[in-house]
Amino acid sequence: MGQAFFNELPAARAIFEQADAGLGFSLSQLCFEGPEEALNDTINTQVAIYTTSMAALAALRAAGFTAQPDFVAGHSLGEYSAYAAAGVFSVGDGLRLVRERGRLMKKAGELNPGGMAAFLKLDDDVVAEICQKVTDAGDVGTLQVANYNSPGQIVVSGHSAAVDRGIELALEAKARRAVKLPVSIAAHSELMRVVADEFRQAVDATPLNLPETPIVANISAAPLESVEAIREEMEGQLTNSVYWTASVEWMIGQGVDTFVELGPKDVLAGLIKRVSKQVQVYSINTPQALNGFLSSVNS
Repeated sequence: MGQAFFNELPAARAIFEQADAGLGFSLSQLCFEGPEEALNDTINTQVAIYTTSMAALAALRAAGFTAQPDFVAGHSLGEYSAYAAAGVFSVGDGLRLVRERGRLMKKAGELNPGGMAAFLKLDDDVVAEICQKVTDAGDVGTLQVANYNSPGQIVVSGHSAAVDRGIELALEAKARRAVKLPVSIAAHSELMRVVADEFRQAVDATPLNLPETPIVANISAAPLESVEAIREEMEGQLTNSVYWTASVEWMIGQGVDTFVELGPKDVLAGLIKRVSKQVQVYSINTPQALNGFLSSVNS
């Protein structure tokens, strides 16, 4: 994760070196060499993705790309990369906050074990009804929508037994697929509330600025217009759904026709293309992809 950026681009390497120093251990070595089990632990995964995204952004800016986006947005953890990109906090302050977010989400998973599942090819209202039915039954715990990723792709989250029941009901409702995800936490669900107050303390201790570029929020699918709204979003995002489809649709409605994804993979690019086939989408996840993007926009 991010090794090519580190090896080939000094601006990106500086971000990884800053993260290593700020965290007090070699995140870069963990990203490049593993072990995979440690990298997949949410306390490490979150800072690894954030750092790689910041490295990609630094590389883009160092390459002389100065065009100002109309909006920035991020999916779940990615919202923190959007905050940094918009100048809401420094890369270093963001790193510390993301590390605390990962630590507390892991703690919540230990206190309230749960899981998540992906449902494919079901309407939003059908999935919402399944979650309500499982929760109302009262015998297997709670289930709620975690992520509205794209039309026909929704992730649910909750107690493990509730997730299993939800999968059964989704298949009965003729979902193309309903599969449990390989995670041990119930992100974006009420099971995270146990750490919400503690996380809010970390959020309140982090100095924030008004964004230089409008940030489209996960919870409301609309821009965040004050520092307090940003703080509320950070805390609320732990237990609320990510409305990614609606966020992308809102930006397209404002005239956005080009999206640039910065990070280790190209997951969001795929989701955006499912929302609209009319927009142009780029993923900058390697130096080669960066060069390809620059060649395309400069041609």
